[in-house]
Amino acid sequence: MEEEFKLEKAGEVRVRIAPSPTGPLHLGTARTALFNFLFARKYQGNFILRIEDTDVERSKPEFEKDIIENLKWLGIEWDEGPDVGGDFGPYRQSQRKEIYKKYLEKLLAEGKAYYCFCTKEELESERQYQLSIGQAPRYSGKCANLKKEEVEKYLKEGKPSVIRLKVPTKKIEVEDLVRGKIEFDSSLIGDFIIAKNFSYPLYNFACVVDDYEMRISHVIRGEDHLSNTPKQILIQEALGFPRPKYAHLPLILGPDRSKLSKRHGAVSISEYRKQGFLPEALVNFIAFLGWHPKTERYIYSLPALIKDFSLEKIQKGGAIFNIKRLEFLNGFYIRQKSIEKLTELCLPYLIESKLIEKI
Repeated sequence: MEEEFKLEKAGEVRVRIAPSPTGPLHLGTARTALFNFLFARKYQGNFILRIEDTDVERSKPEFEKDIIENLKWLGIEWDEGPDVGGDFGPYRQSQRKEIYKKYLEKLLAEGKAYYCFCTKEELESERQYQLSIGQAPRYSGKCANLKKEEVEKYLKEGKPSVIRLKVPTKKIEVEDLVRGKIEFDSSLIGDFIIAKNFSYPLYNFACVVDDYEMRISHVIRGEDHLSNTPKQILIQEALGFPRPKYAHLPLILGPDRSKLSKRHGAVSISEYRKQGFLPEALVNFIAFLGWHPKTERYIYSLPALIKDFSLEKIQKGGAIFNIKRLEFLNGFYIRQKSIEKLTELCLPYLIESKLIEKI
């Protein structure tokens, strides 16, 4: 697998981090951003920040600000994004609705997608029946057979609808750059919803269109997105898009191997900042959450990480979060600071605690 990356040409790699501004920047998103950044810099490629803010109710400007500020604080810089621009913008999904509409219309015109008018009650009844006979719940495709006249009539009447992708029955194979060969059966997926309407594309559809339009070469993301991969490939195939290379990072787990949570000490990056953790300590710590250089070395600066990073060294099993290790690394980096720099770093905390007065 390492040989494959030796063949990557400078400038051909384009990767992205696509956070939703529905909360502050957390450890998992920061790790995904870091690994994408390291991969881009390793191969002299481009790293893109894309804000996935189609969830209008939950997306907040203050969360976008938090994400941007804390990524920059960690030293993770991007080549294209909402704040720096680029040739493939806009870089906020809320500003890309006309682009999504164009591709939705294309799928509908080609008969690869269709309007579904089934009610929630009908869908739930169908789901319960499938479960009762031991089948995996999936949409039956009932509305795929509606005549054009019926569809136009329902749309004219304003009958509630969604847009579904017509899914062919097939095996989907993915050569994941971390996990190896993975197979999916599309018959277990069924015709899934890709948009509520032209102005409200759902995650998988918008993600595929954006990755294509932004020329993303590698999709490096958390293992929790693995279930989205077959759906995104089906959308790519329906639109005639090339498939990017996929790499799914292991989940971050607590010491008890359960899902990472606040009780394990995991908080937002801004909270770590308030607690006095240094950016270099956090970067060093995050890098080792699933990646191992296969040496005894454990202190790494950003330039050193760029030099040694490779997807081949990412583990498949869960990455264990250990707050004691972060505290140890923070202590190490604190001891490297001069008295002058330490004083400068400590002043805001001393002023906030009213131990000294602001001059």
